[in-house]
Amino acid sequence: MPDSVEIIFDHFPKLSELQREQFTQLQSLYADWNSKINVISRKDIDSLYEKHVLHSLAIHKFLLFQPGSHILDIGTGGGFPGIPLAIVQPQVRFMLVDSIGKKIKVVNEIADALQLQNIKTLHGRAEDINGKFDFVVSRAVAPLPDLVRWCYRKISINHINAMPNGMICLKGGDLREELRAMRKGVQVFDLSKDFEGEFFEMKKLVYVPMD
Repeated sequence: MPDSVEIIFDHFPKLSELQREQFTQLQSLYADWNSKINVISRKDIDSLYEKHVLHSLAIHKFLLFQPGSHILDIGTGGGFPGIPLAIVQPQVRFMLVDSIGKKIKVVNEIADALQLQNIKTLHGRAEDINGKFDFVVSRAVAPLPDLVRWCYRKISINHINAMPNGMICLKGGDLREELRAMRKGVQVFDLSKDFEGEFFEMKKLVYVPMD
């Protein structure tokens, strides 16, 4: 079945007209930029909505951030999960960070094209970021213990969301080794319960409270 923005509309039917238009634009924007700067694997660009956009929005399904929340997306690559989350949660502030400058260039260009006012970007490493955030989000960036080490000082102690501040990570495969090194309180959710298809069979969302 061809990849289509309709998969996003099916899972999130209450999107505004503006949000639907922004999601619709993603295919042409990423196809154009990916032909110049490779930020998405060539084999995945035709599955953009399932493998990148819908996958990113698993975080939105897990937790609706309160307006005014400040979210850090580390290792954002081409803007995932940050750009889809910024579209669907316009009252939330997002900082998208990556150590590769050309990827941040693409993120900036796409955010500008979509007129996303709630995104800021930084070319740098997670360890070098200043400021406090309600949540850190990531998508297949690094092992969980490394993410905790990079981010635990960046989590705000002031809680405004329905769950304690912390990290929300999208991961795949066998996580037993990573989870063994983590402290108690970590929660793991199978994305296959919410999203159909082979791609999601081994995909997980990992919530790490860091209050």
